[in-house]
Amino acid sequence: VLDLGTGTAQLPIELCRQHSECRVMAVDLSIHMLELARYNIELAGLTERIQLDHVDAKQLPYEADGFPLVMSNSIVHHIPDPLTVLRDAIRVTRQGGTLFFRDLLRPNDDQTVLDLVETYAGQEDAHAQQMFEDSLRAALSMDEICEIVSSLGFSTSTVAATSDRHWTWSATHH
Repeated sequence: VLDLGTGTAQLPIELCRQHSECRVMAVDLSIHMLELARYNIELAGLTERIQLDHVDAKQLPYEADGFPLVMSNSIVHHIPDPLTVLRDAIRVTRQGGTLFFRDLLRPNDDQTVLDLVETYAGQEDAHAQQMFEDSLRAALSMDEICEIVSSLGFSTSTVAATSDRHWTWSATHH
């Protein structure tokens, strides 16, 4: 499995806990996140199954068709041109493999942004609230992610709003 933007490696750790044969290449552009990930992986006793790599998801150094599953949680809204990342993710996914991306969904109006910030970050400090608001405003709308997915040759039915603040794209590489 390739995990793009692994952050602190919580998803690879949980995936390996649930699937004893799973091995993960967990990548991130942030050295700080990779240091936290390394600590968490060591703590979980999974250093033999989760490998870390300092990689830019916009320029993956991996061979084509190398991974049966490429996944990512919440990096798309950090990337100015998400099409580049999704195109390269497709390139490194095996034929018949799975692409699974989840990210924030940009609300349709300012009031919804403010309501989501209050609901999910209302107990946090002002800085954390502002970061969450900025992330929501930087996120793709459903129309935008559907347009990107369609331009890559996938059905828009592979994209769904999966919470009040997330979209998920789950597709088989054809």
